[in-house]
Amino acid sequence: MEPIAPEQLHTPLSRPPRQSDRRAAAGCERREPMVLDARLPILLNVDEVASLLRTSRRAIYAMLARRQLPGVVRIRRRVLVRSADLLDWLHQKRAPSPQE
Repeated sequence: MEPIAPEQLHTPLSRPPRQSDRRAAAGCERREPMVLDARLPILLNVDEVASLLRTSRRAIYAMLARRQLPGVVRIRRRVLVRSADLLDWLHQKRAPSPQE
């Protein structure tokens, strides 16, 4: 069995590099606001919402049951969330950063 090269370690199951990892590798110390991909779909499914919020599908369904997520659209058995409403909600929930 051959040893695995470091560049082969990044598989779909492993964690992608975080923004802080990329900043540290680039030598940047200043924190910049995270900019989301402009190609985000208008409606997100439960898996996409879970990925965006970095949580599980089960937690998303619990939030849906408690009516904690904004912009929920139900089409028959399918649950979709408006991305603009979700991003606005996240922006409102954001904690103010301490001034340095």
